[in-house]
Amino acid sequence: MSSTIYLVLLAVVVAFGIGVVLWNRARSAKSTPPQAPATKAPSAPRPAPAPAAPVEQPPATHDETGDDETGDDETADDEPASVEVLERATFRTRMSKARGAFTGAFLGIRGRGGITQETWDDLEESLLRADVGVRVTDELLSGLKARVKSKEITDPDGLLAALQAEMRGRLEGTERSLTFEPGAAGSPNVWLFVGVNGVGKTTTIGKVSAQQRAEGRTVLMAAGDTFRAAAAEQLTTWAERSGAEIVRGNEGGDPSAVIFDAIESASARNIDLVLADTAGRLHTKTNLMDELRKVRRVAAKGDGRVTEVLLVIDATTGQNGLTQAREFGDAGRVDGIGVTGVVLTKLDGSAKGGIVFAIETELGLPVKLVGLGETIGDLVPFEPAEFIDALFQEV
Repeated sequence: MSSTIYLVLLAVVVAFGIGVVLWNRARSAKSTPPQAPATKAPSAPRPAPAPAAPVEQPPATHDETGDDETGDDETADDEPASVEVLERATFRTRMSKARGAFTGAFLGIRGRGGITQETWDDLEESLLRADVGVRVTDELLSGLKARVKSKEITDPDGLLAALQAEMRGRLEGTERSLTFEPGAAGSPNVWLFVGVNGVGKTTTIGKVSAQQRAEGRTVLMAAGDTFRAAAAEQLTTWAERSGAEIVRGNEGGDPSAVIFDAIESASARNIDLVLADTAGRLHTKTNLMDELRKVRRVAAKGDGRVTEVLLVIDATTGQNGLTQAREFGDAGRVDGIGVTGVVLTKLDGSAKGGIVFAIETELGLPVKLVGLGETIGDLVPFEPAEFIDALFQEV
């Protein structure tokens, strides 16, 4: 009996021990999450290299003071490699120097509260300093004095408003568009550019070429300034960058022959427009004006048609520009037709913007284009209303 009890107890103890072991294993299995089969984790994709940020080039500029004998001033490399017409410059933002010639006098006139002899003295001085010219100044002031005397104008504000209207009226109503006459194939228009060295002829030709190309016309340049070192090279650079063709001759060669060959080449290739550079000074005993007359006669021959003779004048030279205009105007005259218009460069850098009045009134030549800066978009058509408003902006 006792042995039986002993065996039962032993069996219970063994069963209990086995149960404890099994319970612990089950508990351990529950607390350990099952392990997934070991596999190589896919590597994260390498990010694609970021595209290089474009390097913003500073806006290239081109000095309008070029066309000197050495060719050092007019560096064609200053223009961007791909010439395009930039946003057009405005008179209001670019004519601070010209405006400054008037602003002080205008403020002084307004500050007096009445129209006195000092008022007329200040007006005369400011107009003459701005190179409006003696003749135009006298005419402007005479008309205003008569209106003051008749009591039509009674105060400084009315006087300045009347002066602004008179100045605008003297410039309005003139045809200023560049003349391009459509014709038969093989009959290109020819635009001759004349003027002394240093006024910016080559720069102007390059800018006009780019603008005409942007309008869809085909252009060929004629490097007729064979007497100035580097002139042909500079014009060649402009031709490449504006998408134009070019004809050039030997240094010191006959300018007339170069221009004649250019016109014939344009005719053979049905090119619309020939832009012809000419000498501003000769390194020979030949008189410059005689040479220009010859160029003009030759350009009128053959299949081309001379539709513009543009005189390029540096606005900073003031009244000297009038002398140039008279000389070049006579030299460019063929069959009664001489200079057809003026390109006034560096108007933004001059306090002598009044030269516009002298050119148009005394010479009867329309100002067609003006330079308001150094980039291509700064050569713009002359707009009289914008020009006058810019002079009176701070009044």
